[in-house]
Amino acid sequence: MAAGVRAEWEQLGGVAVHRPGIEMFFGLLEPYGALYERAFSRYEARREHDRLERTLREEFGVRVLRLKETILDAADRDPAVRRRLVDWAHETVTLRGDRREVAEARRSMEQNADALDSLHFFTLLLLNPVIEVGRGHSRRGVDVRIMGKEPLANLYFMRDQQAVTDCGLVVARPAKRQRSREPEITRFLWEILGIPVVGTVEESGTFEGGDFMPMGEFALVGTGDRTNHAGVCQFLGCAPGYDEIGVVHQPGHPLIPSDRPDPMVDMHLDTYFNVAGSGVVIGSVVLLRRAQVDIYSRASGGYELSGEAASLYDYIRSKGFAVIDLSILEQLSYAANILCVRDGSILAVEGERVMQTVLLNLERKAAHDPQRYGRLLCHAEEDYRRIRNEGQFFPHKAEFYRHDIEVYPLHLENLTGGYGGPHCMTCTLERG
Repeated sequence: MAAGVRAEWEQLGGVAVHRPGIEMFFGLLEPYGALYERAFSRYEARREHDRLERTLREEFGVRVLRLKETILDAADRDPAVRRRLVDWAHETVTLRGDRREVAEARRSMEQNADALDSLHFFTLLLLNPVIEVGRGHSRRGVDVRIMGKEPLANLYFMRDQQAVTDCGLVVARPAKRQRSREPEITRFLWEILGIPVVGTVEESGTFEGGDFMPMGEFALVGTGDRTNHAGVCQFLGCAPGYDEIGVVHQPGHPLIPSDRPDPMVDMHLDTYFNVAGSGVVIGSVVLLRRAQVDIYSRASGGYELSGEAASLYDYIRSKGFAVIDLSILEQLSYAANILCVRDGSILAVEGERVMQTVLLNLERKAAHDPQRYGRLLCHAEEDYRRIRNEGQFFPHKAEFYRHDIEVYPLHLENLTGGYGGPHCMTCTLERG
């Protein structure tokens, strides 16, 4: 199977997703530590994810591949895939205790492997358990204590573990420890599907797919909290296939003190900029004007810095794109994280309830740290009052109608609690 994307507005043909499972339960035990924005209902999040999948399949005929189910189907069909899954899962488990008892427990795991279904081993990969074994005080028992070690609570954000370029798939390297194991699992999926990997970002580089935006003859790559300069250089070395690449520097938010920034408010390029069609983008103009772009042109030896620089707003306007502006509150509420399914048609977060939950969370943060979040909260509250009075909650905006953009709103009040929308939740494999 080939994978390639030339432009974000071309017809969406296939995506890979991961329906959140038990790993999300563990993430919700401590949302902040799991890189979530807030607490939310896991049950409702799973229902929302089902609706996202159905919309892609039934409304647009997109081929939707589920990560877990695809891997498990392959493991059940192919003994070699099953053996690899089992061995990898056993390597993932950490056993602690007396050396003899650990060895005994390890032997027991091997002996029991054939009796256990493939889902058992996939779950071990998700949860990364630490098992402490020891002799109990009773004559019969063995004490066993099981802890999770950074379960993959963010795996449902399938955009970030890779970038699919015009020339193929580049494996990413997440910046945060909590997400570092995710590309190993998604790479397993690409191997099962027969998708070739054209490059891999390695230490000391960090790179995440939410920072990549293919735009036809050119592409944009965000850099900042999640993608660093070394990661960008490695990505450019993979010959992604565009004549020009704009490297976008993550802007600091003007309403948060510069000496105490919060990079989560615009952690990826696709959290403040995105594509609605072949001539229309959306984004927070406040942030687009602050985001500086270094322009690299394709040369015989790769890409060379052209010496030109501009704001992202000026750069994208120079390419002939109209910009639909997002308010401060809309941007905080994942309005930029749309998914373009065909030229001029987008999936977008239904904004009203998400705005309400984002405001509540921001109120808590401002109450705890008014110097850092007070101005941002005041502006967001003003935005909410204005939007409510105008009766144009995102994505029901007149600008979309003026630019002939067809919008399919999705209720994602819970899934967005993990810090992302439909763009973040889908790995685009093919367009055209």
